[in-house]
Amino acid sequence: MKIAIMGAGAFGTALGGVLASKGFDLDYYDSVLEHKRLRDVIHGAKITILAVPSEAAPYLLPYLPKDIPLVVATKGLLRDEYFAPFLNYAIISGPGYADDIKAGRPAKLTATDNWVIDLFTTSYLSFDKTQDKRGVLMCGSLKNVYAILAGFRNLKSGTAEHNLFLAAATNEMKSILSENGAKPETVDLACGKGDLEITCGLPSRNYDLGQKLRNNPHYQTTKTVEGISTLKKICRGEIKVPEDAKFLRELIRLEATWG
Repeated sequence: MKIAIMGAGAFGTALGGVLASKGFDLDYYDSVLEHKRLRDVIHGAKITILAVPSEAAPYLLPYLPKDIPLVVATKGLLRDEYFAPFLNYAIISGPGYADDIKAGRPAKLTATDNWVIDLFTTSYLSFDKTQDKRGVLMCGSLKNVYAILAGFRNLKSGTAEHNLFLAAATNEMKSILSENGAKPETVDLACGKGDLEITCGLPSRNYDLGQKLRNNPHYQTTKTVEGISTLKKICRGEIKVPEDAKFLRELIRLEATWG
């Protein structure tokens, strides 16, 4: 069975490695390097996997087949409305570094549907489950934003200050999900607290960017840092920000001074 993977970056190829080990026929579409192969990549595919950067996803989605299952592995998307045209889509998210998955080290993710759990489960890759698709999307996006703030504050993993930050950010994420029609308990899954913990420290790109912005508010990066894209979407009003979201409101103020 052929599976088309949209995105040939670290995470897309890591997921592809899992599927290749199970005997699936894979084809990749690199949204950065390729523009003409899309039809060939999706032709004959029975499943499509979306693993491109979040900024590229809205431009690519209209061209993907709507009548075959779609796996959303892109982090940085705050809204589930993008996927309304698809007859069957599932979301996976969580604290799985691409290098760990490629190396076969144990990792746990969150998935929204049993079929995608069956598709990816291996001896080293496991899942918890929720039907809260909006909440999984939001968790995968918000944790990157909080990681920027953790880096900006130069919080060190394992310290009391860092642990207090994680606890407060977890509660704040629950408030944001509730305000936006998602389930706050989704934050307790791997896609929420689990991903937040590993992202709010090195080697996270988002945490590293926060440290650099602390020293130079005009610092610019050429790497894909999903937290910045998400923060810009929040500043544009893509989600409701509750009054008690102090960290997020602090980031919105900081964003106006960066760049």
